[in-house]
Amino acid sequence: MKKTLLSVIAILLVSSLCRMPLLQGQTRTTWRAATPEELASSLPARAPVEKERIETEMRTASGIINSHGKLIAGIVLITAGYSADGKYSHYVVIQAPINIGGIALSPGNYVFGWSRTEDALIVSFYDAATGAPRGTATAHRLPTGTRVESFRLWPPTDHPLLQIGRFGLPYTLPE
Repeated sequence: MKKTLLSVIAILLVSSLCRMPLLQGQTRTTWRAATPEELASSLPARAPVEKERIETEMRTASGIINSHGKLIAGIVLITAGYSADGKYSHYVVIQAPINIGGIALSPGNYVFGWSRTEDALIVSFYDAATGAPRGTATAHRLPTGTRVESFRLWPPTDHPLLQIGRFGLPYTLPE
């Protein structure tokens, strides 16, 4: 009788532990590519950059969204005629922390621009509202045969990579 009671208690204890979200992995955040509708509702037609509102090119929008609805997305800026011309090329909305090329970015809005070297891009990130520098990273040439994209943020399950043209910056998402 005592063994049976202990067996029942053990089974109940194990089954209750297996239902805990921590053991089942339910608290793990999953990321996927954002849909065009999600991108359009989160990215501005005119991005607020310092004292200007710079037009964006929606067809270049790309991003990822997590299972909690937090988005990380970017879009190309049309900078001709603005003071940002040559300094910034892309606008990024970040709703969850991300580390891009070694630069830790917390939730907020950022812009970045780049300059080319022989084999790489030197990418400089700035706070969109103030223009304050956030850091610089080196994007390296992607393997031959990779499709050229003006901007693409790949889901972490595919390639944890921010792609700019033929170049890429790796990223990590803290859990």
